[in-house]
Amino acid sequence: MSKKVAIIASNGGLFDGYKVFNIASAAAATDQEVAIFFTFEGLNLIHKQANQQLAMPAGKEHFAEGFAKANVPSIPELLSMAQEMGVKFIGCQMTMDVMGLEKEAFVYGIEVGGAVTFLEFAKGADVTLTF
Repeated sequence: MSKKVAIIASNGGLFDGYKVFNIASAAAATDQEVAIFFTFEGLNLIHKQANQQLAMPAGKEHFAEGFAKANVPSIPELLSMAQEMGVKFIGCQMTMDVMGLEKEAFVYGIEVGGAVTFLEFAKGADVTLTF
């Protein structure tokens, strides 16, 4: 039986994206079943336009050179890698409704569901994380 990792992405900044997709991909690479529940600002990470425009946090601009030197993939690239590895993406239906967003605004392959959808997965998780 594979282990399960349940992640809640409620923040949608550049560094948040690196944390979420790095942990999710690492877990998937070690044959763990992974689901990420994107809610509130976390939806930025899977939004087709927003995830390509995530800004470096103020005062952290010096990291840009390090990311370039280390050949760190962009958030959209990390997102694609995670999807290819079988990471399940769940967009929060309630948040999408509140923000007036439709499924088409997000990357292909997401599931739209509520907290119950995520909790069904998370109830058997070996690891739970929130970013």
